[in-house]
Amino acid sequence: MIRSFSNLIERQIKKAQAQGQLNGLEGEGKPLPKRHDGEDAATSVGHSIMARAGVLPREFKLKEALEAAKQDWQQAANPAEKKRLMAKISELELAYNIERDAYRKFLK
Repeated sequence: MIRSFSNLIERQIKKAQAQGQLNGLEGEGKPLPKRHDGEDAATSVGHSIMARAGVLPREFKLKEALEAAKQDWQQAANPAEKKRLMAKISELELAYNIERDAYRKFLK
């Protein structure tokens, strides 16, 4: 079944090429984008689609929130506010590290 599916895909690609449906596509004639070490083609395509759609992985959102909390802490003058922000920074760092480690394990 897998072989027949591959043949079907090949036939569809050749048909689209013969009809000129693959001409003028975005990125035509350009080299493929480089992938990160250990990243397979499917993951790379997934990241590309997410980036074009403006979707960020949770890890990136947590990193942005962490940087914002650090800036808020630096600007805070009230000791109670600094303490609250330090707790928030700790929570965000923990969540970021968990998310990053989970993603690395997923890629392996």
